[in-house]
Amino acid sequence: MHATKPTLTPVSFDDISALALGDMRAVDELIVKSLESDVALVSQVSEYIVMSGGKRLRPLIVLLAARALGYDGYQHVRAATIIEFIHTATLLHDDVVDSSSRRRGQDSANTVFGNQASVLVGDFLYSRSFQMMVDIGDMRVMQILADATNTIAAGEVMQLMNVHDPETTEDDYQQVIYRKTARLFEAGALIAAVLSGKGGKIESAMVEYGRHLGTAFQLVDDALDYRSSAEELGKNIGDDLAEGKATLPLIYAMRVASDDDSKIIRDAILEGGLDHLQRITQIIEATGALQYTADKAQEAADKAIASLSGLPASDFKEALINIAEFAVQRRS
Repeated sequence: MHATKPTLTPVSFDDISALALGDMRAVDELIVKSLESDVALVSQVSEYIVMSGGKRLRPLIVLLAARALGYDGYQHVRAATIIEFIHTATLLHDDVVDSSSRRRGQDSANTVFGNQASVLVGDFLYSRSFQMMVDIGDMRVMQILADATNTIAAGEVMQLMNVHDPETTEDDYQQVIYRKTARLFEAGALIAAVLSGKGGKIESAMVEYGRHLGTAFQLVDDALDYRSSAEELGKNIGDDLAEGKATLPLIYAMRVASDDDSKIIRDAILEGGLDHLQRITQIIEATGALQYTADKAQEAADKAIASLSGLPASDFKEALINIAEFAVQRRS
């Protein structure tokens, strides 16, 4: 007789982040200071996107992981800020590339300020990130962040190559989400280990944690594109389909659907647009594609949690576990 897996109580992100409240306030202070510029538009666009109410999940991972590993300095605050700036720069550029009009429940920066300003301010945030890397003064940290930034850029190009391509495989998709999403999670967790002076086994564990957590987060995000309301998700529903992106719910649905239903999805990916969004959403639900994606996300989250087994027990370790649980329970 198999034991029934207990139902998890929904994890409150506020409860998780409360443990790092002091560190997060230090990050917020450094963000404000680092966004200062004698060019008014730089400050305006940067503040608009950075201070727009995101969860700050990526910097939170750096802060909690560093504390879980016994770090008691300040450089984890600087590293967390760098991670947030790199993430924000990618959002600014992504929204221009994807012609997105919504981000985090409000008009995207390119909608408010224009494409040119968004691209150039994204460049400013990247360059500011590298200035701050120098301030950390650790060549290993610089290497990790430089490699991560390059990998993210390559992932964006890979995604662009896959746009309007219904032949995109699940492996192709996994490669893209690792590069464009999970890689930055991985870098943040690894930097926490490096700053803490931990050895190879702990570094490897944190790499695994970040990679699997980032994968789980993106898988859920792609499923939510067909499940949530615009108000919950903070962006327009069906944006991925409108842009011709073959995410996992579409890839799986095409694989198991009838020929006629599969053709509807293929044509939508080829052409872009939302003319058949309602029908495609029905096909995705009928084929179990959302459950398949959710199962893959849970599998990744479970691997993230398992990777923490070698860390000493602490409230910070528990918070890292809760973040993995939150990633698959969230609705926005």
